[in-house]
Parts: sequence; structure tokens; C-alpha cells
Amino acid sequence: MESTAAPDPTAPAAAPGVPPRPARALPHLGAGAAALARACHPAPTAAVTVLATALAAAWGRGAGTALVAAAVLTGQLSVGWSNDAVDRRRDLAADRRDKPLVTGAVRTPVVAAAAACALLLCVPLSLACGLAAGLAHLTGVAAAWAYNLGLKRTLLSWLPYALAFGLLPALVTLGLPGQPWPPPWLLGAGALLGVGAHAANVLPDIEADLAAGVRGLPQRLGPRGARVLAAPALLTASALLVLGPAAGPGLLGWAGLAVTGGLGVLVLLPGPAGRLPFLGVLGLAGADVALLLLRGTPG
Repeated sequence: MESTAAPDPTAPAAAPGVPPRPARALPHLGAGAAALARACHPAPTAAVTVLATALAAAWGRGAGTALVAAAVLTGQLSVGWSNDAVDRRRDLAADRRDKPLVTGAVRTPVVAAAAACALLLCVPLSLACGLAAGLAHLTGVAAAWAYNLGLKRTLLSWLPYALAFGLLPALVTLGLPGQPWPPPWLLGAGALLGVGAHAANVLPDIEADLAAGVRGLPQRLGPRGARVLAAPALLTASALLVLGPAAGPGLLGWAGLAVTGGLGVLVLLPGPAGRLPFLGVLGLAGADVALLLLRGTPG
């Protein structure tokens, strides 16, 4: 027999013909979903997904572009959520109020389950892009998980970034007819872009990371050393992207190299660590991404 809940004597009676108000659980569900979305590191997740999708569209993946986008999105979601779940205790100790797990807006089991589900989806979506392409992408995702699970605290903290960014073009090219690997200059540019992105990502939080015992390569080098690591890596990536293609640099390539050179000088100028060098590193990374899209053809 179907049971009915007892009426709440404190609830106001509904007017005739007016449906009852929806349950209060819906706003909480919406707030929880929003908090879960914030826990996935939305900015880098979106940036890497858009980059991979743009490369797939520009390099002729056609209808397969949607698969590339889905594979990269689920991989990035799994990495972002696992990062916040693993770092919860450290973020609590640092009182990171920008983290949903610290404020209690979402619970750790929910974030961990979301990371696992995203990873489970990433595997078939990646392999659907082609066996070789999928394995290349899953290698990059595994490297990012290894970073979250402990490599971030070691001198090898740069390696997962180099692998993940270096193999990203392979997800696209290995799904093309003939399954070609990206040329060496493109693999090298991607890896160097990853190293530069790693240094730029930790630059604002180096002191807090050191206090929490996170001693990756940029943290050990300090703010000035991290800038010295980032700038040459990104400048070398720029040079590879401009000089690597068989078509030659062209006016656009030389202009891009001039812009990145100027940003590199800005980053390396002596002086106290501040917002300007960090913005310069981000500008360098952005310019390299633009060069990758405009100049980084797989041929």
C-alpha cells in the first residue's frame, strides 16, 4: 500500500487552485551543482578543452572534433576534481575560502565520485578517437593524476605538465588518416608550453605552497627562479612554433616571435616578485597558444 506523509501543521495552507511551492531541496541541489563546478578548476579545464577542440577543427578532424572535445573535457574534469579532493586538508589548513570543499559548499565524497565518474567516461571517449590517439591522451591524463597524487611535491613536478601538454596534439593527429605523429618540433613546443604553464600556475602561491610542504621544482626555485624557468621555456616554445613549420615563419610568425620576446624581457626584468611578472608569464603562455593555433599545423 502506498504511504502518504503526514501533513505539516506549521505549513501555510495553499490557496484554492494554486499549486504548492516546490520543495526546498531544489535550490540546495542547484547550489551544490554550482559548487561542484567551481571545484573542477573551471578556467584551466575550459582553456585546455577549447584549445584541443580548436586544434581538432583546424586540423581536419571533422565530425571527430566533438569526440576530441568530450574526451578532453572529461579528462580535465577528472583532473580538476581529483586535485581538490586530494588537496582538501592542505586547503583547509591554508583557509582557502575560494575552495568549495573548504567552505563546505560541497562534500569530499561528492567531488571524489565526480572525479571517478569523469575518468571512467574519459577512457571510452578517448579510445573512440582512435586507439593510438586515445592511448596518447590517456597517458597525459594519467600523468596529471600522478601530479595530483604526489609528483607535485617533488623535483619532477614539471614532468606531468610536459607529458600532458606535449601529447595533446597527438590526440588530434593520431586520429587523422594515416595516424601521423605530430612532428618533433610540435611535440617539443607542447611540452615546453606545459613546463611554462606549470611555473606560471604556481607563481602566485609559492610561499603558501612552501609553508604547506609542497616543494615542486618552481617552489624550490622561488618566485624569481620560477620566472626564470617559465620565460625561457615559453620563449623556446614560441621559437619552435614559428620556425618549425615547413612553410617558414612568414610575417605573422615573426610578429608573434617579437611579441613573445618582449613579454619574455618583461618577465625576466630584475625586481621584486609581483603581479606584473605573473601577468607577463600568462601573456607569454597566451601568445604561445595563439601561435600553436595559427602556426602549429601538423604537417
